[in-house]
Amino acid sequence: MKKIVLTMFLSALMVLGANAQAKGDWYVGTGDVANTAWTEWAVSPNVGYGLTDNLMIGLNLSQADSTVDMEFDIHARYFMKGYFVYASTNGLNADGMKLGMGKMFTICKNVYVDPKVVYDTTEKTTNLGLGFGLKF
Repeated sequence: MKKIVLTMFLSALMVLGANAQAKGDWYVGTGDVANTAWTEWAVSPNVGYGLTDNLMIGLNLSQADSTVDMEFDIHARYFMKGYFVYASTNGLNADGMKLGMGKMFTICKNVYVDPKVVYDTTEKTTNLGLGFGLKF
């Protein structure tokens, strides 16, 4: 019985992990829903485009609250064997980079979730991130 359960579990992980990134794919979703308290959620949309089968670039818009200006981040992901490495800049300023790695899971046809670990070079902190969205 343990072997059957283990086989089913590993098969499910393989199905979830088999995500092909393709040149020309568009990604629309949230930048990060896990890095803020639930009482302070703000809309943080992002859009990305698959330049090659392994490289996606994108733009993320965010506004902490109504007292600050809207900011944009440029980010890139490079996919390797089902995982990705992540780099993000604050606007065109390379001084405040965020670097990380994660995995994009396809939940159903075009819906994805992408947990990641991100190191902020400005604040010298490591955070867990969670984004989700649509791929088409």
